[in-house]
Amino acid sequence: MSNSCTDTLNSWEQKITSWLQSMGDDNNDASHDFFHFQRVWKTAQQIMDQEQIPINRLVVLAACYFHDVVVLPKDHPERSQASSLAAIKTRVCLEEMGFPHELIDNVCHSVESHSYSAGITPETIEAMVVQDADRMEALGAIGLARVFYTSGLLRRKMFDPEDPLAEHRELDDREYALDHFQVKLLKLSETMQTTAGRRMAERNSDYLREYMGKLLKELDGDYS
Repeated sequence: MSNSCTDTLNSWEQKITSWLQSMGDDNNDASHDFFHFQRVWKTAQQIMDQEQIPINRLVVLAACYFHDVVVLPKDHPERSQASSLAAIKTRVCLEEMGFPHELIDNVCHSVESHSYSAGITPETIEAMVVQDADRMEALGAIGLARVFYTSGLLRRKMFDPEDPLAEHRELDDREYALDHFQVKLLKLSETMQTTAGRRMAERNSDYLREYMGKLLKELDGDYS
């Protein structure tokens, strides 16, 4: 990437972060805060560095920072509409900022299609990168922490002590946090849109499986 492209990205990142911080933060969900935006952008850069096709990094940058500019709680009845609302707000913000007009549609599509619950298929490579980068946040150590943090907010139980892996009952992640691993998280690698994202997701899925195995041992009193 040329120095001029890097300078442009750095300049827009500063503008966007300043803009977001000036808006204030009325979001009480720490798993979707400003630092989440930053982490998703860092992951997106890793994915783009490994892909061998042209990708507009400015589109990805803007979408990573705005993708959760509207957040609704997991148990909100309109949860699946959050990314569409975020895309609408993103368009207004980018137009006010003077963002390149010809890129705004792609940014908004990338924001709208990133959500798992929305079920919107990404139609551009930029949207694919953003979706993959956001889903990586749900895997690995951060993803593990987010599951139990969110479940705590919703007052859900950590796991079923008698049948933690739901071998003799139906999975229910509205009741047990650990069930969310099998209901959603361990299926995410199959939904990844990029080759790099898929590799990253498979590695981090193994980490979650190792954690589940360790948890089972500890429930049997084995802390070795």
